[in-house]
Formats: sequence, structure tokens, C-alpha cells
Amino acid sequence: MTNQKTNQNVIIGKNSITIDDVINVAIKNKSLELSYEDDFVKRIRAGREALDALQAKGEVVYGVSTGVGDSCVREVESVHADLFATNLMRFHGCGLGDYFDVATCRAVLVIRLESLKTGFSAVRFELLEMLAMLLERDIIPRIPKEGSVGASGDLTPLSYVAAVIMGERDVYYKGNVRVVNELFEELNIKPFMLKAKEALAIMNGTAVMTAVACFAYKRAENIVRLGASLTAMLTEALKLNKGHFDERIFLQKPHPGQLEVGKQIAREIGYTKDYRLEKGERIQATYAIRCVPHILGVLADALKWIKPFIETEINSVNDNPLIDPDNGDVLHGGNFYGGHISFAMDSLKNAIANCADLFDRQMALLVNERSNNGLVSNLSGAPAEVASVHHGFKAVHIATSAFAAEALKNTMPASVFSRSTESHNQDKVSMGTISARDAVRVLELTEQTLAATFLGAVQALDLREKSGEIDFNNLQPEVLEIYKKIRKISKFVEMDRPLDQELRSLIEIIKTGEL
Repeated sequence: MTNQKTNQNVIIGKNSITIDDVINVAIKNKSLELSYEDDFVKRIRAGREALDALQAKGEVVYGVSTGVGDSCVREVESVHADLFATNLMRFHGCGLGDYFDVATCRAVLVIRLESLKTGFSAVRFELLEMLAMLLERDIIPRIPKEGSVGASGDLTPLSYVAAVIMGERDVYYKGNVRVVNELFEELNIKPFMLKAKEALAIMNGTAVMTAVACFAYKRAENIVRLGASLTAMLTEALKLNKGHFDERIFLQKPHPGQLEVGKQIAREIGYTKDYRLEKGERIQATYAIRCVPHILGVLADALKWIKPFIETEINSVNDNPLIDPDNGDVLHGGNFYGGHISFAMDSLKNAIANCADLFDRQMALLVNERSNNGLVSNLSGAPAEVASVHHGFKAVHIATSAFAAEALKNTMPASVFSRSTESHNQDKVSMGTISARDAVRVLELTEQTLAATFLGAVQALDLREKSGEIDFNNLQPEVLEIYKKIRKISKFVEMDRPLDQELRSLIEIIKTGEL
């Protein structure tokens, strides 16, 4: 997820887009381009024309000629249809908590654009142009994290997108938070006044939970790769049996992710079938090393089915009602329901938290002189004459335990806490946005645990090298590359010192995929 601009644009048009497309636009690796192909534009316009025809006939259309939710029995006079769209945006302006970062908010715009492009949402093509312009000029709605139950979609957080389009509330712009009507005036941009159905089309969907899920997915991919590399480093540092990663073991239980992780570790420790355990070495490592392919492999395999869940949601029409642009039929349904994202994120956070627990157990192996195969207690690098007053990684291990414990606590699935709300109209809801936010929190804690254990692993390598037990020239390039990147951030711990800022810097390059 590093920022490295490419010349290829992500096009909102006839073809589907991917998680990578969303993230690349969100972090400005790529630009977004709205298609102007005739049949694409005509299709969107046909949806709006179908709705306009229904309005002209006085047909009853939910959210246009009626109120919304439990208020669908209330008639909205045609003269008030556009005012109703404005008020819909305004009364949902009750989001609280922290705000999503600018990249996540950019991802929300990309996904909302993609979901409105079929004509079934009955919006004007100019609305898509407005969304694309906001992305191009980097005027990004500032969206609060709390206030959505995930059905009818992300109504409250997405109301902040509708509001900005209409020149209300706040935006991120050039590193600052700005009042959007003042910024629009400064940049000579006219607010886009939403008409009947358009505010509902923006707000009644799953773009926020799906945007959060995209970033969670990419960070989880990183956990698999780096967790395998950490295990390779630990196998070297703790002088453990490399035979645990013989491919023949995993071929007899051929879960694909497990096999992939085992292969990566074997490659990074230089394992070959002619390897022989040295005399006196422990024949079997503990599960926190020996079973890593079986643990990380669960996450690797889960990501394979989570990906299509997310990408189907990205490319779906997920508002209500839908207007068939071919014949004007009004289709009242529930595509705003975030059940697939909710289940995917609840499942993801479970697999991720297991990794946090794994990394904490690996740190425990490193610092305990009864399990670290001859390394000094707590990995202290202090000279013998002052060793009694130095404690190395003792507190870091306490911290990893705290991080892992909190990650495990947050694995309670949000989806099973459905609430009946909105006068029992929204009587079964997905909790998808809360699930996705929970998954990100578990990821943050897991990255913290991973970073701390990596610091311990490179400390252990240095201790082995200083004692002449390891020759760095014999380590595989992948292990050495990670070692060098970490040592640019954090030097060998000889005398006790605070490690918090070094850990924060390491966590950042883990999060962005630079490690």
C-alpha cells in the first residue's frame, strides 16, 4: 500500500474493479477516470429518465413519493421531492466518534461511484461526474466512524458524502479540515443539489463498510507474508529444526494456504531435503514454530473466499429501490444489507487475532532462557558487568501480551448483535460497519505484536552473530533484507532504552507493506 504513482487509471465504466483498484485510487497510486462511452452514459441516463417518467405519472415510488423506512406510509408531495432529498441528508447528520482517515474516505467515494454506474440507482450522470471531480481534486468528505448498523446500509456515514456534494459539512483538503461551502466558494465549485432518489442512492448502501474491508484485506495479506518471514527468522535465531517445513508434510494435508506458508518459510531458511538435524539439537520445536503453516494457513485460505465477498460488494448495486432502466420497473428489495461484509470481517478478525496470539507466543520463546536455546534472558545485550540492572525485552514481552489479549477480546462477532431499530422496520441488521471497524482494530493490535516480536527476533540474530553461532552470510536474502530494514529503524539494544518510537516506526512500514 505504498504510494507509487502509475500511469494506468482506474476506469469507472462497463468493467468491474478490484480491491487493488479501490486502494490504489484511495492512496493515490492511480487516478480515477469516469467513462464517457456513449452506451455507458446512455444506460445511466435511461435509469434517471425511467424514474422521471414514473414521477410524471404520479406513481408511488419508495423514497421519492413516500417517506423512508417505517415512514414509507407517509406521502411526499411531488413539489417537496427535492427538499425531501436534502432533508434526508440533513437528519442523518448524527455520526460520532473518531473520523475515518482520508484514504478510507477516498475509498468510500470510489466504491460509491462504482455502485451507481449501472442505471439501476436512477441518478443523473452529472452526479457521477461530481463524485469523480471530488476525487480528482482531492476534496474528500470527512466521515465519522460511528452511527451505522449496516442496514439500510451505511446511512449515517454516507450522509456525509451526500452533504459534501450539496455544499455542507467538512472535508479533507490538502492536509487540512475545511468547511466545504467555504472551500467550494474559494475554488469556484457549485454545490450539486441532489434531486429525488439521489440522496437515497448515495446513502442507502454499503460503501463505508466495504471501503474499510478493502484496507483490512490488504493488511491481512501482509500478516501472512510477514508472519512466515518472522518464523523463518526465529528458526534461524533459535537454532531450531528446519525439517518442520519439509513440503512433504503439507502435501499430506494439502490446505492451499498452509502449503504456501510452509513453502515460504522453507525457502527463507534455505531448507533442502538433504538437511540433517545437528547432534544435540531439539528434535521438535514448540507449536508456535512448528505449526505456523497450519496457523497462518488458515488466514491465507480465508482470504481466498473473503476476496470475492468484498469484490462482489464493490461492484454491486446496493441501494433501494432499484429502477430497471430497460422498462421502468420499480424493484423494492434489500441490497443495502451488509451481511456478506459483516461475516467476512467477523471471520477475518478471528483468524487475525490467532496470529496476534501466535506472535506473542513466539516472543515468549525468545525472552525465556528456558526455551530460547541458550540466548540470554530477555535478550539483553548489556555487558556482564552491568547485566544485573538491564532487562532488555522484558517489558516488550509484557506489551505483546497486552496487545494479543486485546486482539483476542475483540473477536466477538458483531454480526450476531443485530438490533431492531427504526421503529422495527430495520428489525434485522448486519452490523457490517462495526464488524469491519473491529477487524481493523484487531489488525492494529496484531501489527503491534508482530512489530515487537520482529524487534526481538533481530536482537536474537545479533546476539547469535556476536557469539559466533551465526554467520549472516549464510542467511537467506529474504531474511537479511527484513533484518536490514528493521535495523535502519532500531539499532541493537545494548543498554536499556525506550523502544516505543522505534516500534511505531516499524508498525508504520508493516501497515503500508514496505517491510
